[in-house]
Amino acid sequence: MGELRLLLGDDHAMLRHGLKKILEDRHDWRVVAEAGNGRDAVRDAMALKPDIAVLDIGMPLLNGLEATRQIVRHASSVRVLILSMHSDQAYVSQAVQAGAKGYILKESAAAELVEAISALASGKSFFSPPVAQVVFDDYTRRLTAKGITDPYEALSDREREVLQLVAEGRSSKEIGELLSISAATVETHRSHLLQKLGLHNTVEVVRYAARRGIVQ
Repeated sequence: MGELRLLLGDDHAMLRHGLKKILEDRHDWRVVAEAGNGRDAVRDAMALKPDIAVLDIGMPLLNGLEATRQIVRHASSVRVLILSMHSDQAYVSQAVQAGAKGYILKESAAAELVEAISALASGKSFFSPPVAQVVFDDYTRRLTAKGITDPYEALSDREREVLQLVAEGRSSKEIGELLSISAATVETHRSHLLQKLGLHNTVEVVRYAARRGIVQ
């Protein structure tokens, strides 16, 4: 992968400056735009098509949630990472519904921000541990409301295929070749099934699959 292009959207200039320094310490990452409000963030995302937009929720003129919706609608190649001080279920759920692929807390260490951006750049999703629990709890509540008590039943056929192949230790490239889909699409299915099952990594996928008898 070549240079990773980033957009920062936050109304605090000092915070943007600090984030930019952290991110550009990576020689192959470049902040191509900084926005102090949501409208500018949407405008820059549409004009510059960065790989990832890191957005705060509480921006003036247009909040981060609405900015996310507009970016996802009009610049669908841009993956949005929410960086917020809020871990409330309402904020997290709205961000996910708006199309954000990641959500981390401002109190998180710089290393987590780098990890989150790396995950999104690879086609995955990323949520801070407290946020991931909120996402899973909300998803479980919605399943229960639909009369579904086992999250596995909510997986699509393709997600179940990917689950087994990941548990068997196959790479995204191998899975893509087996299923005649791209490695990026495999990563998307993998990200979705992790969220639906409340899992966080391959080790947990292997354990889950073994418990269910999916793999020996």
